[in-house]
Amino acid sequence: MTETFSRILAARFDDLPARMQQAARWIAAHPRDVALVSMREQARKAGVQPATMTRLAQALGYNGYDALRAEHATALRHAPSGLAQQADGRLPLHTDNPDSAAQALLMHAQAQIAGMTSTEMQGALCQAADAMTRARRIYVLGLRSSHAVAWHLHYALSLITDRAHLLDGVGGTGLDALWHAGSDDVLFVCGVAPYTRAVVEATLQAQARNVQIIAVTDSRLSPLVAAQGIALIVPTGSASFLHAMTPAFLIADTLAALVAWADDPGTLARLQGLDRQLAALNTFISHPREA
Repeated sequence: MTETFSRILAARFDDLPARMQQAARWIAAHPRDVALVSMREQARKAGVQPATMTRLAQALGYNGYDALRAEHATALRHAPSGLAQQADGRLPLHTDNPDSAAQALLMHAQAQIAGMTSTEMQGALCQAADAMTRARRIYVLGLRSSHAVAWHLHYALSLITDRAHLLDGVGGTGLDALWHAGSDDVLFVCGVAPYTRAVVEATLQAQARNVQIIAVTDSRLSPLVAAQGIALIVPTGSASFLHAMTPAFLIADTLAALVAWADDPGTLARLQGLDRQLAALNTFISHPREA
């Protein structure tokens, strides 16, 4: 997505009709296809009529869709490539003072977390936790850098409920479980730009099956954000070449705690049962407590 298109879209997105928003999210997730694929094929992939793509371009101030495509083609020709390009000049090893670099990274993370305490975020978290508590099944999905967040949430939920199902893709069959999903279920999905194709497509499939979508992502324009879903927008900027995933982990921790709190005292009973099983299996090394 070009800087110009991103800036215009962010300013006007909320005022666009639902179909144009759907098309805009697809464009944001597939900037390369915008430059290389025919407009009619783009519309098919976005799930809208070709005329919607043209009206969207005009609503954003372009003469037509060809102008929007041309802008993306120019950006594609000059786009930086790969993680090494992103890392150039940003890695901590480029400083003579590693202590200062570490401090800067930690303070950046601290500021990101402090910025997540808004009333809007708190309301979205409570809404998401309520949906997860009521759901028949909770599907959990995240790949690449987001996989650890998804796995962490699934692990925490598995301690208190048998309704959580991790779509981990082992053997290439992980996403098949969505075939059984329906309107009584929830899909928790974590993904940040550049968005993993399989995650976007699985989320669209879940939406088509009327599954409630809870998306932890980095932008309101993310293709993971569903029109009737719950969006938990987290910052991912970093002084490194890696995404900052600490805010997403915090969201996972908070959701697991809220679901457990909502199910009390059932949660306590399940945890007591788990403790007995772990003790019987001698899972952990016992550590003597200090007097």
